[in-house]
Amino acid sequence: MEKQTTDRHCSHTISSRWIPAALIALGLLFLGVFIKGGFQSISSNSRVVTVRGLCEKEVMANKVTWPIVSKEVGNDLSTIYRNIQSTDSAIVRFLRSNGIEESEIAVNAPQVVDLQADRYNSGNVPYRYNVTTVVVVTSSKVEAVNKLMTRQTDLLKEGIAIVAGDYNYQTTYEYTGLNNIKPAMIAEATKNAREAARKFAEDSDSRLGKIKTASQGQFSIEDRDQYTPYIKRVRVVSTIEYFLKN
Repeated sequence: MEKQTTDRHCSHTISSRWIPAALIALGLLFLGVFIKGGFQSISSNSRVVTVRGLCEKEVMANKVTWPIVSKEVGNDLSTIYRNIQSTDSAIVRFLRSNGIEESEIAVNAPQVVDLQADRYNSGNVPYRYNVTTVVVVTSSKVEAVNKLMTRQTDLLKEGIAIVAGDYNYQTTYEYTGLNNIKPAMIAEATKNAREAARKFAEDSDSRLGKIKTASQGQFSIEDRDQYTPYIKRVRVVSTIEYFLKN
């Protein structure tokens, strides 16, 4: 009888020790499974591809600044001044008669150079004064102004010689409607980037995931070429990083 009691006591003791050990082992097993799954998830999320999407668009400039330059030389400033007034008036009449609004025309103050006072001029000059006058057209009528430029020779009939090729007075063209085309260009750049990422994922036996990071590049506006400065090339590049899935 005493032996049976002792056996039951030993069996109960072993059973009471085994249960906690089994629970601990089971917990460690589940913990290992979760950790393994976590590492796999981290490994999967660390697979990324970085692509760039380009969008370019050609647009017509919508603003032109056209300086019309003429010069007068002489020894008497009063005479030069009267000639300048006559020249400026003739240029303004020419512009107004060809559809340029008064608000689009600005007559700059004349620039006077006293050649005799120029210390770098060591030779004898036939005239003392060289006066430059500039009439500036600033307009959104780019095509009309371009056509008018080809008719500058009409001023020769009035005895007005227009100075060409002066690098200080270059005709400039601008495009000011960037905000109107930005959304569509960004969407196109993003689409092109996603297409490149999708192709990369296919080639690497992966699936394209969500966007990890995205960076929109700066917009640039440049002349299409040196012969047509009134046609602008607008460009933007977006850089996007995608997750890759197995």
